[in-house]
Amino acid sequence: IATLYKDEFIALICALFAYGNAMSIVKFLQTLDFSLLDQDESAIRVSLDTHYYRFQTSHDTQEFFLTLCQAKQQGSLEALFLEGYIRNKSVMDGLKTLISYLYDINPYRSRGYEFLLGKVPQNRITSPYKRWNMFLRWMVRHDNLDLGLWHGVERKDLLMPLDIHTFSVGKKLGLITHARYDFKAVLELTQKLKEFDINDPVKYDFALYRIGQEKIVI
Repeated sequence: IATLYKDEFIALICALFAYGNAMSIVKFLQTLDFSLLDQDESAIRVSLDTHYYRFQTSHDTQEFFLTLCQAKQQGSLEALFLEGYIRNKSVMDGLKTLISYLYDINPYRSRGYEFLLGKVPQNRITSPYKRWNMFLRWMVRHDNLDLGLWHGVERKDLLMPLDIHTFSVGKKLGLITHARYDFKAVLELTQKLKEFDINDPVKYDFALYRIGQEKIVI
């Protein structure tokens, strides 16, 4: 769905709701009116009054759209990300700046809302940040799968959008030796894939996903 719009805010919505069954994800996203990102609060609340998805209540969905509306009025997600990324070329520093900003502009909190945005990355990172890394892949890479809307981030700095299925495939192929599905596994797999292409390790993400989906590796 994100490829239909080629918009960083719509892509972020698609990425952060991308958990659970693929058909359920698409079905939910198809019910969303993305033009709400340019409308006022009352329109958002009325339109999304019944739009809930798994851990997110309709109120969570409303507040998420309100947060992105405010962010869109202030500028671009890329500009926010670059504030953190540029000094050390660290995507996690970029995410820290971006996620922190999204929390700062809307005081709303709930379990579902915080699950959607994820935790602000700290010094000791444990989460794989799969959905955020997938969003970054979409934004930075440009091919038949990825949108390439951002131009200030280098492909070589991206991290693998590791989910539990890709983790399993990586283990079976000997690309991952780390025992747990966590951030260390993300770093290990990304580093291993740099041996194949140091400038674009994340390009192998879809191939690993399809290997698992087609059950080529048993």
